[in-house]
Amino acid sequence: MKPLTVIGFLGSTLDASKFGPSRWNKWRPTVALTMHEDLRVDRLVLLHGTAHRRLAEHVAEDIASVSPETQVDMRVLDFRDPWDFEEVYGKLLDFARAEPFDPDEQDYLLHITTGTHVAQICLFLLTEARYLPGRLLQTQPAKRAEDGGAPGRWSIIDLDLSRYDSIATRFAVASAESTSFLKSGIDTRNAAFNRMIDEIEQVALRSRAPVLLMGPTGAGKSQLARRIYELKKAKHQIAGSFVEVNCATLKGDSAMPALFGHRKGAFTGAVADRPGLLRSADKGMLFLDEIGELGLDEQAMILRAIEDKRFLPVGADKEVASDFQLIAGTNRDLGEAVAAGAFRDDLYARLNLWTFRLPGLADRREDIEPNLDYELDRFAEREGDQASFNKEARQRYLTFAISGEASWPGNFRDLAASITRMATLSPKGRIDVDCVDKEIERLRRLWSGQADNAADILSEILSDEQMAELDLFDRVQLAETIRICRASRSLSQAGRTLFNASRMRRSSSNDADRLRKYLARFDLEWSVVNDLM
Repeated sequence: MKPLTVIGFLGSTLDASKFGPSRWNKWRPTVALTMHEDLRVDRLVLLHGTAHRRLAEHVAEDIASVSPETQVDMRVLDFRDPWDFEEVYGKLLDFARAEPFDPDEQDYLLHITTGTHVAQICLFLLTEARYLPGRLLQTQPAKRAEDGGAPGRWSIIDLDLSRYDSIATRFAVASAESTSFLKSGIDTRNAAFNRMIDEIEQVALRSRAPVLLMGPTGAGKSQLARRIYELKKAKHQIAGSFVEVNCATLKGDSAMPALFGHRKGAFTGAVADRPGLLRSADKGMLFLDEIGELGLDEQAMILRAIEDKRFLPVGADKEVASDFQLIAGTNRDLGEAVAAGAFRDDLYARLNLWTFRLPGLADRREDIEPNLDYELDRFAEREGDQASFNKEARQRYLTFAISGEASWPGNFRDLAASITRMATLSPKGRIDVDCVDKEIERLRRLWSGQADNAADILSEILSDEQMAELDLFDRVQLAETIRICRASRSLSQAGRTLFNASRMRRSSSNDADRLRKYLARFDLEWSVVNDLM
């Protein structure tokens, strides 16, 4: 056996005793660890402060009397504040680096029963990091009070977790649960997507830096951001709220007050103080979807808020603070936006530390099948009605869905809408082949461009009587308007697309209201038009 060296702190309380025969009736951990018949200590490095030199000498004398073969090497290690973690860790690290360890010739144990809790933690960390090349030694007194002077018990804690299959298995299960949580419990089959989710899980639990989620509309950025928030909250890493905003809706003079808040009287209509979205996300998470749509002024303030956790509300003369974690989403190439001068390079650099590109549904066709069941479960939760495919209908739908004929331009939104339509049109809760065939035909028509035909579009939302009353001019104009609405995520986005040229010539605009009034001429509402997507 190689010689054994034990390193530990003098216990200023546990090792103290009266300097008389009665001291042997008390369990003193430093003396006791040299009294075990099955633990031969060849050398004891006893760390102590200058103020406890007399106690250290007394303990060394008692060790010599019970274990003459143990060499006691007393080391003075003074701390200005023994509860200052930085000071204790730094001095112990200096000790470890200066000590001539030779693991090939000696074994080392780190006694963690004595010393302050801070010192014990530092010994653990330095041992785990291998600055102290040994194992942890823990001692405890005998169970019976009458055995106070007995050596008690000792045990070794090995930090090599790979040796403990049960512990390693538990860690693996916990990690798998986290990544499954991020995927909403869906058993995804795309290898590249699973690797990306594994990495996102590690980043989410170990970093508070901004995360940038890129990918096409409908790829699941918003849902993934919320799941990251819920995971961090479950791990007690975040306490505040999840605040989500679509930056495409923040345009013009309303953007700054919405994001950063305003003071009463800051502008016409500001009848009361408003905290703003960033303040609402304090201690929580802010998800800025479509961040590439923000104006350059808003981008500059967002950058300041990320870096300094402070910003100035509109109309205020004093900054406010908000400590939030940012997740940003975009379907644009921000690198190209920077080159075009539409996005600040310094903000992009700040966001680009952790960037993940979510693939569209067409690039994850193997994940369509598990998402069928997920969407049916969501329908049941939302509507209170269960729906399911019969075997032949499920197979027919999947055959079409994973084929090259299915383009899925709206990604998971298209899939969710498709499942919702079939479940809704199956009042008995059983989606049959006839229902699937109708849905496939509908998707083919929508994706092939046939739905761009004015008559096809209008016939879905207008009665024959309403169609007969429309002039050809109105039919063409209304059909194109509905097509734009279907391709847009919000009334505001559709309005900006439809009135983009004229809005540049106006000092102020409300495109959403303008579109709403246009649809009202035909007794149509945004919710009706958009539900048909």
